[in-house]
Amino acid sequence: MGQTSESSGSSNSSLAAAALRADSRIVEARRLIAEAVAEHSRGIQKVQAADPDRSDSYEKLLSRLADTRGGPPFWPYLSAGLGQGPYVELADGSIKLDFIGGIGVHGAGHSHPAMIDAALDAALEDTVMQGNLQQHPPSIEMSERLIQLACVGGAALDHCLLSTSGAMANENALKIALHHKFPADRIIAFDNAFAGRSLAMAALTDRPTYRMGLPLALNVDYLPFRDPANPERSTRWAVDELHRLLNRHPGRYAGFWAEPIAGEGGYYPGSHEFFKALCEPLREAGVPIIFDEVQSFSRTSKPYAFQHYGLDEFADIVTVGKITQVCATLYGEAFKPKGPILSQTFTGSSSSIATGLKMLDLLDSGECFGSRGQNVTRHEYFAEQLASLSRKYPKLVSGPFGEGMMIAFTPGDGSVDQAKRLMMTMYEVGLLGFVCGANPTRIRFLPPPATTTSEHIDDAVALLETSLLQFAKQID
Repeated sequence: MGQTSESSGSSNSSLAAAALRADSRIVEARRLIAEAVAEHSRGIQKVQAADPDRSDSYEKLLSRLADTRGGPPFWPYLSAGLGQGPYVELADGSIKLDFIGGIGVHGAGHSHPAMIDAALDAALEDTVMQGNLQQHPPSIEMSERLIQLACVGGAALDHCLLSTSGAMANENALKIALHHKFPADRIIAFDNAFAGRSLAMAALTDRPTYRMGLPLALNVDYLPFRDPANPERSTRWAVDELHRLLNRHPGRYAGFWAEPIAGEGGYYPGSHEFFKALCEPLREAGVPIIFDEVQSFSRTSKPYAFQHYGLDEFADIVTVGKITQVCATLYGEAFKPKGPILSQTFTGSSSSIATGLKMLDLLDSGECFGSRGQNVTRHEYFAEQLASLSRKYPKLVSGPFGEGMMIAFTPGDGSVDQAKRLMMTMYEVGLLGFVCGANPTRIRFLPPPATTTSEHIDDAVALLETSLLQFAKQID
């Protein structure tokens, strides 16, 4: 990858950092590492049960984790540190088919050679973390590439601030909007919105339990999201409620917060017509429009889901994360803060920036985008497989089935209890998916866009069917 660019200086002599990367010993070490990883990951290509001899030591590790963090993890997942594509080896010797990827983080699956190579390149950096006073050329390249991708359809997004988490990217977006519209202090969001776990993001998130015992840091009003079963009526209801709110609190709204595809809320897809009907009156009222793409980036027909729905003209502030490895907030020149409100000790690790750049390369070379790109065609294939299971087991599986490489289904009666029960049954069988939504609660999949194949989907569906048969016995 070569993180230190010769073009960054005017001298004809080689930079010491560039000479280090070109050193024959470094080149050979990287070749040997790639060879070793390929050799040792070769057998990680199908689900297998845990090694009984590792059971006691694994349970002790889980107990130590629970003690140190103050409670048990959501599921007993401890990675061994190696995988291949969507398959991952755990420390108990089991192999799982990982179709959740750390909730959308592992866009190339596990132990992808290009991602490892980029991380090795970053390991040669002079420092582990980049930040406010510590910047390097790849930081610029990552920001520029995210801006270039965002502006292809005409969106006015001129600037990009990198950050270490999706919650921090969203915090920065909120600060930009509030600063721009001061003294406006209210936000409009959607029912079941999720924005993160910080104090402000917990206030914005439509989950009362997530802010239990916390002060209300933000005034938020909610709109109903698009109902795929009745899009015209749900659009009318949302628009009517929007006008009611704008009339009730004139000039008080600093932003409209929207996930183009409802993520934690249950994987409900938006549409051009739905968002246009809301964004036009918001524009007229001067309310900034924020698209939260921390989960949806790279999973539709375009890099950004707002582009997938043709909403480029309405994008004022956009956040990305998860699959990009390093997170970011993009915003237009008109929203450039007039005071020093945006600063961070850390903007991201050298490794996250290097692997983020490589991830963008892999998404492009993997032909993920386009009206008939891999994200669309694989979604159609996966959704039809789920629809077939729904026809076969109508009391156990129902839609919606999401959008692009964001796939979800409703298990059983849609209760939290049944969704968690099936999720844990899937885990034991060897398939990783995760819950989302409420009333109904769903199980979602976020397969790695850059490497998922139809064979992987076939394996996932077979494992899901095995899980459903066991689940059916549990709920009888």
